[in-house]
Amino acid sequence: MSTLTTTPVTRRLSLLKPTGHLTLGNLLGALRPMAAQQHEADCFYGIADLHSLTVAHDPARLRELVTEQATLLLAVGLDASTLFVQSRVPTHSQLGYLLECVATTGELNRMIQFKEKGHGVGSTRVSLYTYPALMAADILLYRPTQVPVGDDQRQHVELTRDLAMRFNTTYGQVFTIPEITVPPAGARVMDLADPTSKMGKTGGRADRAGVIHLRDSPDVVRRKVARAVTDSDTGALSVRADRSLKPGVTNLLEILAACGGSTDGITTYGALKKAVTDAVVATLSPIQASYAELAADPAHVTEVYAVGAERCRSVTAPVLAAAQAALGL
Repeated sequence: MSTLTTTPVTRRLSLLKPTGHLTLGNLLGALRPMAAQQHEADCFYGIADLHSLTVAHDPARLRELVTEQATLLLAVGLDASTLFVQSRVPTHSQLGYLLECVATTGELNRMIQFKEKGHGVGSTRVSLYTYPALMAADILLYRPTQVPVGDDQRQHVELTRDLAMRFNTTYGQVFTIPEITVPPAGARVMDLADPTSKMGKTGGRADRAGVIHLRDSPDVVRRKVARAVTDSDTGALSVRADRSLKPGVTNLLEILAACGGSTDGITTYGALKKAVTDAVVATLSPIQASYAELAADPAHVTEVYAVGAERCRSVTAPVLAAAQAALGL
């Protein structure tokens, strides 16, 4: 049996799948909190391109989205973190297979996301079924003591803990057992056309009316906000937050607040939408300017991610080696 001695370190890890163009929801709900954590911990932020292969995809589009997302992560200010592309750190897929050898079909059968994506589909990719083992590898490689996780991924992190404990009990103390924590609350941004659904980057056309992308021009932002769902209320108190009765108006008010705008003097939906437009454009403008500069210097972006991948390899190699030795390899 093999053991791995670890030095306690506060590490945070987040991976984003390049399944679509990053949105205002991604910025306010995830990227801003990630940037705020950079100086409090050793942060590893990755682009989970391997996870994008679990469903049908266009290789050329995947490469395009990875390049765009890599540039945007820098543009939003994640420059004090270790940035990497998952597929360029081979330890992720290597440990992923080893954990497949620890997981059971019963456990994977219970994974909700696999059930949802496979529901009504005649056949799915094997990688969609084994995806939780790769996600467990993503986490355990970095030996985090805490893993912030939302409700949609909680089951996968619980499986990660189970696999780590089973491995340690059976083969030796290799993995740190991470505690599940509630992530800092970011802004909850909903789809402008369907304020009961999150503003997501996946699925549909790239110009979906209810989704504001980080690279949308001011005119596009204005058009999308102008078409945002509100309601038929025209009374003196029409502009007020009430998620159950006025989800569209509430969403606009929350976007306005998250973008640093003010509701002072706003009494009509037209005025609210103008204020939201101005606040969103002001928020996106510096990001877009930074993106343009970075896109004009792709060699710099490539170097940042190459350095990040090298650091990831050096940090994760001892964990993989210990797991391999423990298994008898």
